[in-house]
Amino acid sequence: MLTHEARLRADGYEHIAGLDEAGRGCLAGPVVAAAVILPPGLELERIDDSKALSEQKRLDARAAIEERAVAAAVARCSPREIDALNILQAALKAMRRAAADCQPPPDFVLVDGNQWERDLVEAPWPYETVVKGDAKSQSIAAASILAKTERDALMRRLHDQHPEYGWEANVGYATQGHYDALREHGTTPHHRQSFTLFRD
Repeated sequence: MLTHEARLRADGYEHIAGLDEAGRGCLAGPVVAAAVILPPGLELERIDDSKALSEQKRLDARAAIEERAVAAAVARCSPREIDALNILQAALKAMRRAAADCQPPPDFVLVDGNQWERDLVEAPWPYETVVKGDAKSQSIAAASILAKTERDALMRRLHDQHPEYGWEANVGYATQGHYDALREHGTTPHHRQSFTLFRD
C-alpha cells in the first residue's frame, strides 16, 4: 500500500496526495471527493478501500487519518453541477477542488481510476492514475474513506428533511425502495435530474 508513494518520494516528491470520490452511482446527493497527504512511511491500520470496511471501521479509520495526515480536504459537486457537467466530469472537478484545498498543497497526485489523463489535463499537478487504487495505495484508500464517510453523513442529514426516500440507509443509491419512493413522491432538489429516476 506504500509502494507508489515510496517510489515518488525517491523521485523527489514530498507532498503526494491520494484522490478518490464517492457517490458517482447515486440518484440523489452530491458527488464527494477527498484528497489526503500522509507522512512518509506512515502505516495506518484499518486503511483499505472504504467499500471493504464496516461503517464503524470506516469511522475509526477516518479519525486516524485526520489525526495523522499532513493535509486532508473534502470537496463536492452538487446535483445541479452533475446535471450540467455529467457525472464523470463532476467527480473529477470535485477531486480537483479537494486537492486544491490541501494545505500544504500537493506536488504530485495519485488518482483512483484511469480517466484523469483524458479529462483533467488542466490540473496543475503531475499525476499518476491507479486502477483500483483504493486497494493499492494507502493515500488513495485514505481519500476513499474520507469521501465515503463525509457523503454518508451528509445524506443522513438530508434524510431528516426527506425521510420517505430512505437515505438514512441507501444514502442516495438506486435501491428498489428509492425508486418506489420516487414514483410515489416525485423528486427533490437533491435528485440528479440527468439520471434515470423512474423505471418500470
